[in-house]
Order: sequence, then C-alpha cells, then structure tokens
Amino acid sequence: MPNTKDIKNRIEGISGTWKITNAMYLISSTKLQKARQALERTRPFFEMQEHEIKRIFQTESDVNSHYFYPKTGRKPAETYAYLVITADKGLAGAYNFNVLRRAEAEMKKHKHVKLYVVGAYGRKYFAKRGIGIEQSFIYTAQNPTFRRARQICATLLSEYDNGRVDEIRVIYSDMKNELTTSVKMVRLLPFERKVFLTPQEQKNEVDVHYRFYPSVSEVIDRCMPGYISGFIYGALIDSFSVEQNMRMMAMNSANKNAEALIEKLQMQYNRLRQAAITQEITEVTAGARAQKKKRREAIKRRKKVEDR
Repeated sequence: MPNTKDIKNRIEGISGTWKITNAMYLISSTKLQKARQALERTRPFFEMQEHEIKRIFQTESDVNSHYFYPKTGRKPAETYAYLVITADKGLAGAYNFNVLRRAEAEMKKHKHVKLYVVGAYGRKYFAKRGIGIEQSFIYTAQNPTFRRARQICATLLSEYDNGRVDEIRVIYSDMKNELTTSVKMVRLLPFERKVFLTPQEQKNEVDVHYRFYPSVSEVIDRCMPGYISGFIYGALIDSFSVEQNMRMMAMNSANKNAEALIEKLQMQYNRLRQAAITQEITEVTAGARAQKKKRREAIKRRKKVEDR
C-alpha cells in the first residue's frame, strides 16, 4: 500500500504534467485564432479571383484550357497525384489517423499514383509502410503561409502541365465549427466548367461582353495558378485549424483527467495523513496513560514501604 510520501510524489508529477498540457492548450488556442484571422484577411483576394474567372465564362461560351474538362466530356485519367495534408506531430486526437486512413483508401483505387505529403507525421507514416513519396513539403504544416502554398502549387502544376499526372486531388481536414470536423477529398485539377458558370450563363442570357488580350485562353491560364494557390492555402489553413482544435480538445481532456486524478490522490493522501495523525495521537495518549499508571504504582509502592 502506498504511503503518504509516494502519493505526494505522484501528485507533484501529475501536477507537472497538467502544467504542460494546459500550456499546450493555450498555445493551440492562440495559433487557431491567428490562423483563422490570416485566412479571413486573404479571403477577399481569392474571392475576387474566382469572380474574375466567372466573368470570363459569363462572356465566352467556348473557353479552351487544359485546366478544365473539355465540353465533349471527361477523359479517363491514368496517373493521379494526391496531396495529403497532415501535421508535424501527434497529440491531436485522431486528426492524423483520419486523414491517412482516407488517403490510403483512395490511393488503393488507382494503379498509378504519385504522392505528395505535407507534414512530418504523414511522411513518417508512409515511409514506415514502404509507400513511395514523390515529394514531401517540409515546414509547411506549422503556421502555413501563402508563399508556401504557392511553392506547393508550382510543384503540382509543373507535373500537370508537363503531362506527368492527369488528375490532382487534395485530402485535408475541414473545420465547419469547433465541434464538427471532417476529412475532405477535393479534385483540384482539372476543373468542372459548371463550377464557374453563373445561373445567367447557364441560361444563355449573357448581356455583358468583355475583350481579352492576348486571348481568352491566355488570360484563364494566367488566372488559374493564383486561384489554385489560394485553394491550397485555404486547405492548409483549414487543416492547421483542425489540428489545433483537436489538440485543444485532447489537452482539455488530459487536463480534466489530471484534475480528477489529483483530487482522488489528494483525498487518499488526506485519509492516510489523518490515519497517521490519529495513530500518533493514540500512541501519545496510550504512552501518557502508561506513564500515569506507572506513577500511580510507584506511589503505592512508596506508601507501602513507608507504612512498614
């Protein structure tokens, strides 16, 4: 049975762990707020890019670009590129596991796959299982920036423009609110034309016309890299936000468990301490009674001697 010293040492150890998990909770909370604010500051720029692309489709009925499926229909893809966004570390609940499980399931559906990974956790996961990685983007999972998103976009577009991949997909975590998160897979390239068609264009009621220089195809090809970079940046921010939110939940659960365990140990410590104090009082009282009894017996013996 543990003594009071052992229990006190355990309480001190758990208290030290609680300080660490509580600090991690506060850090994740701060990072989450900064990430969401950064996305909100840049959102108008990406929305304007999307608006401009829609204006092109509103004006031109025949837009030829290899970034879009042709009007004649889809062509079956042979080589798929998957951009999988994970974290650099764990301690975030099932965040990494959910993404990696979805990625493995999707990649098994295709014969020719090229894998691109964001985050040290995903890189180690695939390396351990012998799954080849085309390229791993280092230092992008933590504190994502638009510059890093452009680097990822440039790498993927180079593969797509040169015909080494036919379709690019992104697997990442999406945060709807603090309580609802999900793993999403989005086809990044090629795009469906209907994504950028406004209701007016779909009804063939175009009443606004624009002139494009040097050509419509050149303009759309210049716009798409920026739009794709914006989408990747948003996916990085969403994944980073989910990671921090999941870590906050994990650390909050750890904090509650630590507090409950400390309370339980404190009660156990108090009981043992109270029992020890009671035993000490009992021993002192018994000793005092024994001494008092000895004194009475000594007095009786002295009186008997005097009487003789």
